[in-house]
Amino acid sequence: MASYGAWMAAQSAGHAVASNLTVVDRVPADMLHMVDAHWYQFPPMNPLWHSLLGFAIAVLCFISVVGNGMVMYIFTNTKTLRTPSNLLVVNLAFSDFLMMFTMGPPMVINCYYETWVFGPFACEVYGMFGSLFGCVSIWTMTMIAFDRYNVIVNGLSGKPLTNNGALARICGVWVSTLAWTLAPFFGWNRYVPEGNMSACGTDYLTDTFSSRSYILVYSIFVYFAPLFLIIYSYTFIIKAVSAHEKNMREQAKKMNVASLRSSEAQNTSTEMKLAKVALVTISLWFLAWTPYLIINYTGIFKASPISPLATIWGSLFAKANAVYNPIVYGISHPKYRAALYQKFPSLSCTDPADDTQSVASGTTTVVSEKSEKTESA
Repeated sequence: MASYGAWMAAQSAGHAVASNLTVVDRVPADMLHMVDAHWYQFPPMNPLWHSLLGFAIAVLCFISVVGNGMVMYIFTNTKTLRTPSNLLVVNLAFSDFLMMFTMGPPMVINCYYETWVFGPFACEVYGMFGSLFGCVSIWTMTMIAFDRYNVIVNGLSGKPLTNNGALARICGVWVSTLAWTLAPFFGWNRYVPEGNMSACGTDYLTDTFSSRSYILVYSIFVYFAPLFLIIYSYTFIIKAVSAHEKNMREQAKKMNVASLRSSEAQNTSTEMKLAKVALVTISLWFLAWTPYLIINYTGIFKASPISPLATIWGSLFAKANAVYNPIVYGISHPKYRAALYQKFPSLSCTDPADDTQSVASGTTTVVSEKSEKTESA
């Protein structure tokens, strides 16, 4: 409240005095070389915004760490959930967990002091962590979409995902994204304080080929390419399931029965439900990171002035992404709900009877059946 009172006093002191105050005033001297001249034109933000942002990040951090930690614990300690496909789910939760565990507390502290207080190198590491974990999340979701495509579209003719195959994909995702996010340390772009001065990210204001080319190429790798691949996968998934359902209805009509829903068909129905869950999760990811893309593109193309307040929404939406996944899986994954009730009865969101009667996870059953058939052959 003291800082808010000081801000109000500065605002009422007259235009001549207030015009000399900028959002950069609180930045430590050893950080000034990283701050773009663009931000010197803006007055200090109302401390209330820092308080609201700090509170929101603290809440998101708690929910994400607990939620993703629980997803990792249940998926790794429940035998029926330890499948190759679910290794991708665990990697997604691990990435989201690390994002908020490493980025949440520093940002809350910075919001308290209304500026970055951890020094230049910590700012660069912070920016790299945000880029790394966000990139790992979207490419892990892309791998999940590929797995759904293989199971639903290719069916039993497709090669089932193995533990080694899943681990190879996970390692490939981490290595490739690490290479991209380390590039700014070696001169291709750089990590700098954002307009709100309480977080750090890529430099989208420096008008150089190095800075602009990194943003453009990286956005293709981490945003547009995954988006295209995911849309491609789910387009064929929807077509395959629609064709299957149409054939089932025609056969049922010819046989004059209500339904031909067999065990295999029920598994296909479950696959579609899980595909919808994954699609919702991916949609939420793009909802979370699109504001950052818009801010970065606005900066490199000088489309319009970017205010410090606008950068708050980029930070908030991006970090909220780490909260979506445990909520989506906790509500929509039948075997996860059953395991959650067994291990933490007070936290279960459904009655145990509903979970025991639910159809088994398509990720588990279909891949397991295919693996067993492969082994027996």
